[in-house]
Formats: sequence, C-alpha cells, structure tokens
Amino acid sequence: MNAFDILMVIAIGSLIGTGIGLTIGSVAKKQGSAASGMTCSDITLNSALVAVCSCISIAGLASVFLV
Repeated sequence: MNAFDILMVIAIGSLIGTGIGLTIGSVAKKQGSAASGMTCSDITLNSALVAVCSCISIAGLASVFLV
C-alpha cells in the first residue's frame, strides 16, 4: 500500500459519493437545476447528502482495497 493507492480510494470514493448524493437529492425532488433557485435548506440537505455518501463510499472502498 502506497500513497497512490490511498489517493485513488479518496478520489474514486468522492466521485461515487457525489453521484449517489446528487441522485438521491434529485429523486427526493430536493435538487434544482440551479443553486440560485433552491432554498437554503435544500442546498444544505444536498451538501450533507454528498458529504455523507462520499464518506461512506471512501470507507467502503478503503475497507476493500486497503486492507
């Protein structure tokens, strides 16, 4: 395991988590086409979804590939 492996897990986990978080927000009708048309609570919810899904994805990938 080297630094490149860790960076790849972080990069791929962030990408996967962002996609999952935005998809969940879109399905829940909390994702707008532009941030200016969304309420503050919707923006906060979408940001939280992306952050949580990214953390879960990174942890999952790390448990599989870095052990």
